[in-house]
Amino acid sequence: MAEFAERTSKALVESGTELAPKFDADGLMPAVATDHLTGEVLMLAYMNAEALKKTMELGEAVYWSRSRQEMWHKGATSGLVQKVHEIRIDCDQDAIWLRVEAVGGASCHTGFRSCFYRALPVGEAARDGYTLTFMEQEKAFDPEKVYGKK
Repeated sequence: MAEFAERTSKALVESGTELAPKFDADGLMPAVATDHLTGEVLMLAYMNAEALKKTMELGEAVYWSRSRQEMWHKGATSGLVQKVHEIRIDCDQDAIWLRVEAVGGASCHTGFRSCFYRALPVGEAARDGYTLTFMEQEKAFDPEKVYGKK
């Protein structure tokens, strides 16, 4: 695998053509996955350097699982692969945006299409409490059938 460029200057990072990502103290960077056609936010995960390189090489999303402390090729168990159509990096090169095709129609391990399937109250509604509202009413798949009982 090729190595990333050194972060030698602000100009290189913000205006250059070399990939010089900045990972946090744990060696991770947030990665947002959106539907490549609609722009719908599907999930937020994290990548380390190896996950970013694998994603670029495979054309499928690979993340770092913070809970399991291991590489996570999205869909390896469930079949719900995220085929990458485009990868963007932000101006500081410390966050990734993946535009993906969610094979199987879902990205969330709970069975919903998006991990962001509930909305928080805002403004006047928040004064009455913090009840979440489901924005997706039906699951795209049954997690027990896909993953087994946990």
